[in-house]
Amino acid sequence: MVPTVPLPRRPLDPSARTRQWYENELGWTTVPGSPVRLATGMRFDVLEVPAEAGFAGLRHLSPASPVALHRNLPERRGDSGVPGDPGDSGAREPAFPAPHGDSGDFRDSGVRPGDSPSRRGGRDVRRGARMRLLVAEGSAEELPGLLDWLEWGALALDLTAIGAGGSIGAPLPPGVPEGPLRAGGSGPQGAAVWLRPPEPGCEVEPSLPTLSAMGGGGGAPDLVRLVETMATECHRIRLRRACAQPLAFS
Repeated sequence: MVPTVPLPRRPLDPSARTRQWYENELGWTTVPGSPVRLATGMRFDVLEVPAEAGFAGLRHLSPASPVALHRNLPERRGDSGVPGDPGDSGAREPAFPAPHGDSGDFRDSGVRPGDSPSRRGGRDVRRGARMRLLVAEGSAEELPGLLDWLEWGALALDLTAIGAGGSIGAPLPPGVPEGPLRAGGSGPQGAAVWLRPPEPGCEVEPSLPTLSAMGGGGGAPDLVRLVETMATECHRIRLRRACAQPLAFS
């Protein structure tokens, strides 16, 4: 009898490795399909803002608070698929400078040395990029009332929340190679990267900004301060873009 040699096992593709990491290492719920998506409204909600506004809010988070970047995909001229981009003209805004110039001083910004906004995952992070900050479950429902209370509710701010029934593209886990980036559609796995990844084996909930932490109670980050800072920065971005628009003469 001729012994049979088992066929070599094929290595898991990045999508399968990504799903296993979230489900097995973190215990998070993923949505069926590819690319992998994370279900929101179960263990966490998500606040999404322009990356520039998100970096301003990092100082209100704890070191363990997970934060992701969804990078601008500039291959297709004039249409990156990212809200707020100068899409009609095909113009490209410059990449972020390093915090505090070239001094490397991160003490007052909330940005840690590993959080450098200019490059993540070996690719440029442009101003069209989006930041996604994980917040306590239920925060998406509280956001409209919170913005009204902070007197931002009457303004159109580029600050959105994703909660129950929603999902976000799963950032690649640390060490998983990314695939090619393509403009358009929902984006490939790798368009989103972790700026501050979650820690396997640690419960994520205690590190998430929550409304109950207002005034400094408990150890969780304060959702009110985070939203106030990011709303202010979103408004500044809106005013700056409005001033940059060419004047229309009749």
